[in-house]
Amino acid sequence: MRRAALGLFGLLGMFGLAPQASAEGPSDYSVLIISRERLEVATTCEIGLYLNDHLAGRLFQEQSTSFNLPAGPVAVRMRLLPGQAPGCLPGIENQRSTQLNLQAGQINKYRIAVDQNGLYLKKASLGY
Repeated sequence: MRRAALGLFGLLGMFGLAPQASAEGPSDYSVLIISRERLEVATTCEIGLYLNDHLAGRLFQEQSTSFNLPAGPVAVRMRLLPGQAPGCLPGIENQRSTQLNLQAGQINKYRIAVDQNGLYLKKASLGY
């Protein structure tokens, strides 16, 4: 009995030495929000979001998505994805990537836009 009590107190003492998580401390992550406004990109095709050349999200019109990413550089690329709607098969595309440097604790918002060179990210305000 005495041995069990000492073991219990020892175990509780170890938990007291463990570092406590704090909600006020600096974050190691950055939030990346990407939205697709209907007026910016007129196509009904689904747009694929690639982060560091990995498909990370899909957006239809009037949708947005967010990612919690570690601070540092990230390459964002977008392309039309083949789908059920006619005309959504991508032809010759400019597969350029946008390099973003994310800072810890920051919220970054971008809208997808299109120009003569294809899809690109346009900085947007957070709106709150």
